[in-house]
Amino acid sequence: MKFMDLRSDTVTNPTEEMRKAMFSAEVGDDVYGDDPTVKELEAYAAKLVGKEAALFVPSGTFGNQLCLFTHCNRGDEVILGDDCHIIMHEVGAASVIAGVQLRTINTHKGMMNTEEIQRKIRTAEEDIHYPGTSLICIENAYSNGIVPPVTYMEEVFSIAKKNNLRVHLDGARLFNAATYLKVDPKELTKYCDSVMFCLSKGLCAPVGSIVAGDKDFIDRAKKKRKLMGGGLRQSGILAAAGLLALKDMTKRLSDDHKNALILADELSKIPGFKVFKDDVQINMVFFSMEDSSVSGEKLKDELLKKGIKINPPENGLMRFVTHYWIKEEDVYYIVKCIRELL
Repeated sequence: MKFMDLRSDTVTNPTEEMRKAMFSAEVGDDVYGDDPTVKELEAYAAKLVGKEAALFVPSGTFGNQLCLFTHCNRGDEVILGDDCHIIMHEVGAASVIAGVQLRTINTHKGMMNTEEIQRKIRTAEEDIHYPGTSLICIENAYSNGIVPPVTYMEEVFSIAKKNNLRVHLDGARLFNAATYLKVDPKELTKYCDSVMFCLSKGLCAPVGSIVAGDKDFIDRAKKKRKLMGGGLRQSGILAAAGLLALKDMTKRLSDDHKNALILADELSKIPGFKVFKDDVQINMVFFSMEDSSVSGEKLKDELLKKGIKINPPENGLMRFVTHYWIKEEDVYYIVKCIRELL
């Protein structure tokens, strides 16, 4: 059975063009720096986000943790949102890999209070009991689909520079954020010292993410990538798909956003569904079913029988994610199937 998969945009399969590019990719041993396709991807990615250099890594979690590992010394403190991806969905890796302490701040609509950021910054010289803050992590787009404005990123970056700190941007869905804000991605990445963005979230590449920053940072990160087991060999086969992801697939994300808005509007017409329509900024629709006659778990099981995959509720919320393989006609079919279950 062919499934419509709303669980995430990580489920996107490669396009036919990607498969052909992967088949014919020129490759070499990337640990030796010999893979021409990886080099092309890294150079293109760096230019795209206005950074000096870039590094191809296996995954988004790998990329985020590599940046923490490269920016920080063991025992340093990192300031970040209490519900960001690094905290919520990366298996506590910061304590294992970088050996850092994470100091969290409550967020509202994906944003930390900037005055609170300033208050949380500590230096080891202040008090014998204090760790030193070395890094602030921000996220755009946020895990809940919210896109913080450029002014917020600028303000956080300004605070960091005044305190001699660095900023890492978890930009897993960076191009969704830029699409929503109608800005060039460089308008977001100029307010960070390093950025990670995924090639496999909604961009259809099968594997991989990019870390970008200045040349010195990337040189240090490359060695730490090897330490973490991320030194790949003939990875141009994967990089070939990544190039098409950045060159072509980033330009069509507005279609996914449009379909998410249609989906949110149609779901909101269903009795018992509370859809957070104002928060549909990229390709994610969040809703609750507390007043519905069907539970989220039952909805998951019944839709699967109709060839539709969804995740169960998390913290009382359901999430549907649109992407390249979910077309507008699919949205109406999905809603029709949900109505038939009620």
